[in-house]
Amino acid sequence: MAVDRRILEHDDRDIEQHVGLIAEEIRLGFQAVDRIPRPAATVFGSARTLRSDPEYEQARACGRALAEAGFAVVTGGGPGVMEAANRGAKEGGGFSVGFNVQLPHEQSANPYLDLSVAFQHFYARKVMLVKAAEGFVLFPGGFGTLDELFESLTLIQTDKVREFPVTLIGTGYWRGLLEWIAARPLAEKKISPEDVNLLHVTDDVAEAVEAVHDCWVRTCAELPVHSVEKADAQ
Repeated sequence: MAVDRRILEHDDRDIEQHVGLIAEEIRLGFQAVDRIPRPAATVFGSARTLRSDPEYEQARACGRALAEAGFAVVTGGGPGVMEAANRGAKEGGGFSVGFNVQLPHEQSANPYLDLSVAFQHFYARKVMLVKAAEGFVLFPGGFGTLDELFESLTLIQTDKVREFPVTLIGTGYWRGLLEWIAARPLAEKKISPEDVNLLHVTDDVAEAVEAVHDCWVRTCAELPVHSVEKADAQ
């Protein structure tokens, strides 16, 4: 049984040991984030996207465009959309990062990474994917992608992180979700109109990259930019 499942499922008499394991993993993650040159953007999407899928090439183009705009590209480090974005980053001359997670199936590290870390705990990994980023770009994906989407919106909504671009690629894929958000949570006043405005949707990779770049120039460029060896991750 995986360590994180054992921690979550059972009454645990080894509290100090498990807290120590989690703390150590977060410490190692922070050290890894500190090695990423700023600025950086995190790209999410399905691990199941095939190399023959147009979304793979679109994510590859996104990674390349981000790199050419001066951004390091961070992903979950696995196959599919993650591999495509990391591959594009390498082709664009950028710094390519993968924060992977140890799973019993589906995910292994892709071969296009300058910096790779494999986490045992999803929650430690998720912190790093946010901490490293100046913006999010989300391609079509499953539960993991949706989890990252709503977590990012919640963190911005509650002012736990500064506001940054959250761009969805694929109007056809995301339309039903956005219509439901408008018809139910927004209409029933469970969220505010400004919360909906945190989301941007497009079919144009260049538009997504421009949103990330413009936010960085507008709100972040005055912050010190460090080298790979001395990066100050946010």
